[in-house]
Amino acid sequence: MTVRVPAKVNLQLSVGPRRDDGYHDLVNVFHAVSLFDEVTAWRNPGPAATGSGGAAIEPGSAASGGDDPPGASVTVTVEGESADLVPLDGTNLAVKAALALAERAGRRPDVRLRIRKAIPVAGGMAGGSADAAATLVACDALWGLGLPREELMEIAGDLGSDVPFALFGGTAVGTGRGEKLTRVPVAGRFHWVFALAEGGLSTAEVYGECDRLREATGEQVAWPSASDELLAALAVGDAKALGAVLSNDLQPAALLLCRPLARTLAAGREHGALGALVSGSGPTCAFLAESGDHATTLATALEAAGVCRTAVTASGPVPGAEIV
Repeated sequence: MTVRVPAKVNLQLSVGPRRDDGYHDLVNVFHAVSLFDEVTAWRNPGPAATGSGGAAIEPGSAASGGDDPPGASVTVTVEGESADLVPLDGTNLAVKAALALAERAGRRPDVRLRIRKAIPVAGGMAGGSADAAATLVACDALWGLGLPREELMEIAGDLGSDVPFALFGGTAVGTGRGEKLTRVPVAGRFHWVFALAEGGLSTAEVYGECDRLREATGEQVAWPSASDELLAALAVGDAKALGAVLSNDLQPAALLLCRPLARTLAAGREHGALGALVSGSGPTCAFLAESGDHATTLATALEAAGVCRTAVTASGPVPGAEIV
C-alpha cells in the first residue's frame, strides 16, 4: 500500500505569545505543494531482518516508548533526499503514527514501512509530519480499518501540529497549535521555487530564539489572525498580491541561527521572485514565481549564484495524503 503525501509551505505563520504549557497560539496559512514523499506499507511477518538502512521497532521497547503487545514490530527503511538524516528509531514520526493507529484499533502493529523522501529533512516543509500522515492512511488501508478521516485527523493532531494538514491538503488556515483547520478557497495555481540549504534547523530551537528575541526587544506580541489581504489574493489567484503579503514570524529567528539565509532570500528577490520567505522554521527558503517557466529560470539562477545546495520547483495547491 503506497501513499503519496505533499510538502507544505506556510504562506503566513503568525506566532502568538507563549502559553503556560510552552506552546504558542498560531495562525498558519498552510499551502500544500507538489513536492512529495511516498510511504509504502507491507504486512510485517515479525521482527525479521530490516535490510540496508532500516530498523525494527518492537512495541513496548524503550525505542517505541509504548506498552504494545510483545511480538509485533514496526520496521522502517528510508531512501532518497537526505535519507541518512532521518531517525530509524521510535522518534521517527511514521513509526509513532503506525503505533498510535494500531493502539487506537486495538491490534498488533505488524508493518514494514519504506519512506521515499523528496521533501527536505528538517527543512521547514513538514517532511516528518507528512510521512506520519501517509503512514496513517497506508496502515488504515493495509489493515482494513476503514476509519473515518475525522478519526485519522484526531490521531494526527496528537502526533504533531503539522500532521493534520498533511492529511487535509490544499490550502487551509490552521489555528490553535496549527492543528485546527479551515479550508481556504483558492483560484488557479501558484508556482514556487524552494532553495534547499545544507543541514537543517531544529523547530524547537527556532521557537526558542523567537521567544528570546521578543524578550530582548520588549516586543508586545498580539494575538494572531489570518491576513485578509492574503486570503483575498488566494481567492482571486493573484500571485503578485500574494507575494507582497507572505509573512513568517519565525523568520528573524531562523536568519539569526542560519545567517546565510539572508543572502539566499536577497538573491531570489534580485532574480524577480514575487515574494520570498523562510519556509516554516527553515532553513528552506520559498520563492513565489510568476509562472512555471519563471520558476524554472529562478531555480537555475539561485543554483548559479551559489546561495543554496539545490533549488527545486513545485506548484500548489495539491491534495493531501492519498493512496496511489
